[in-house]
Amino acid sequence: MAGESSIDVLGQFELHPIMGGLGSALRLSQSPVYMAVAACLVLVFLYFGMKPAAVVPGRLQAAAELSYKFIHNMAVDTIGPEGAAFFPFIFALFFFIMAGNYLGLIPFSFTFTSHIAVTLALALMVFLLSVIVSLKVQGLHFFAHFMPAGAPVWLAPLLIPIEILSFLSRPVSLSIRLFANMVAGHVMFDIFASFIIMLASLGFVGDVLAVGPLVINIALMGLELLVGALQAYVFAILTCIYLREAVAH
Repeated sequence: MAGESSIDVLGQFELHPIMGGLGSALRLSQSPVYMAVAACLVLVFLYFGMKPAAVVPGRLQAAAELSYKFIHNMAVDTIGPEGAAFFPFIFALFFFIMAGNYLGLIPFSFTFTSHIAVTLALALMVFLLSVIVSLKVQGLHFFAHFMPAGAPVWLAPLLIPIEILSFLSRPVSLSIRLFANMVAGHVMFDIFASFIIMLASLGFVGDVLAVGPLVINIALMGLELLVGALQAYVFAILTCIYLREAVAH
């Protein structure tokens, strides 16, 4: 029973009030605190990266300029010339998510992107923006997309509900993809770390066997560094695709 109680792989995702209690009017958990930290880290990176404004950039300025160019090119190449107008939103979205993913890799920190409430809120923001832009650019023609071109009219009662359901499922799939990847990675970390502790308690033989889970955890750290950036990119590129559909006539 003691061994079972010491392994709580889901405990790292629990929210704990760090300001105010049950009877307090203001209750603040660690999630919004780490969101603010992530936003501040991105702002600090951009401020000190662009502050020198040198003709021959240093490493930090080169990294900031490369980040700017990468997201700008992604927005313009995917959305089209109109993508420049959405560049600030996509830039902020990408680095906010990536900063949140990487903050969670620091020991004793918290991964706010591992909460479905956070990822769903981001996905709903993207979804609502794409709908508003679609209605503004396309007008009532936006609703014509729910009936595939060239399809027989008699199939409309079947096709239109399917298309509407597919359209409404976008924020769900967008949020679950990010949430599930973050949760899975951190659960794997905890599981193999628990193996290391249990094996190390067995003596010399256990110490030798514990090398296996330790190596796996090191490999998982490298994988999580890749996944953290990849999931931010997937979220941003899908946002660009949805906005591309919104501005396309």
